[in-house]
Amino acid sequence: MRKEMSAAGRGELLRAIAERYKAATRAERRTILDEFVSVTGYHRKHAIRVLGTIDTKVLSVRRTRLRLYDEAVREALVVLWEASDRLCGKRLKPLVPVLLEALQRHGHLLLDEDVHKQVLAVSAATIDRLLAPTRLAVHGRRRVNAKPAVRRSVPVRTFSDWNEPPPGFMEADLVAHSGESMAGSFVHTLVLTDIASEWTECVAIPVREAAVVVDTVTKLRPLLPFRLIGLDTDNGSEFVNETMVPYCRAAGIEFTRSRPYRKNDQAWVEQKNGAVVRRLVGYHRLEGLAAVEGLNRLYAASRLFVNFFQPSFKLASKTRVGAHVTKRYHPPATPCARLLSSEAIPESTKERLRAVLSTLDPLCLLDEVRSMQRHVANLAAGGTPHVVSTNDASLERLLQGLATAWLTAC
Repeated sequence: MRKEMSAAGRGELLRAIAERYKAATRAERRTILDEFVSVTGYHRKHAIRVLGTIDTKVLSVRRTRLRLYDEAVREALVVLWEASDRLCGKRLKPLVPVLLEALQRHGHLLLDEDVHKQVLAVSAATIDRLLAPTRLAVHGRRRVNAKPAVRRSVPVRTFSDWNEPPPGFMEADLVAHSGESMAGSFVHTLVLTDIASEWTECVAIPVREAAVVVDTVTKLRPLLPFRLIGLDTDNGSEFVNETMVPYCRAAGIEFTRSRPYRKNDQAWVEQKNGAVVRRLVGYHRLEGLAAVEGLNRLYAASRLFVNFFQPSFKLASKTRVGAHVTKRYHPPATPCARLLSSEAIPESTKERLRAVLSTLDPLCLLDEVRSMQRHVANLAAGGTPHVVSTNDASLERLLQGLATAWLTAC
């Protein structure tokens, strides 16, 4: 079935061939007319009238839309918008008469008669259009969502679709360190969690941007004890975009996404967001490169402590009988132990993991974690950035306080 041509498209075509049609011979006009009728769907007699009577000089002049509302109207709308606590145009429109009368009564806004009539007559859509520059200056440019074509090219994977994958299939998410306000620029933590072993990697990044995320994933891949086979993310534009999707295809990484607004589809990484990142860092607002460096040093120590010395439960099965849900778990194990018991991990990698494990001191790692937690908290409180060095005295205090540390927690 032939797709119907839009009115704008027919106008563009008419402007393109009208002059050529008038200057053509009889045989040439017949050919042009056949093509024009075939493309536009016009009746042949109507096409002859349109092409024969149209004024090409008029067609060449671009029509400009007359401005009905001047700067005085826009400024009055800005005052009304601020007085309404920045409502949208559809909500502001019915409030304009009431708000305008109240502001004029109390002497906050004085308008001449013409401007007053125009402000009352302006439509909700025009209010939004006139206030668009002001909103942009106040709120900044909105975050660009992933393009629909890019999103459609990425398959959806739910929680139930994993089916016990081998090590290398990871979920990824960003944790925002924005404090109580999402305004401005702040640090984010990129979290990657392996489905099979729950091996977790955390990296602080200064901004939430697609190229930075791709660069961070590139740097993380050689550090993983397995090959990155698949990456599952949410639908954020920092993941589903024209940078990440081609990168994963070129690298042979299976890229999938969760369903929108279904956090349970990413249950593995969501659990680590709270158990690792929020437990270590909290909810403070962190900004700047000093905070990024402090967080990355904190994650360098916690990475080893969490993956080698923190056993976790892993869901084995879940059954529902009516409203009652029964969950069965595998015995608790560290991510390192799960990798060592996996048949998908080569023996050379297992030897390297055992060698690393034999050199790690959990108390030294825990001391480094506590030291960097204090440093990051100081930065969040507005403290001066400084280089944190390993302190043997702090480790000694940690060792001496192990037996009585539980008293301070009660």
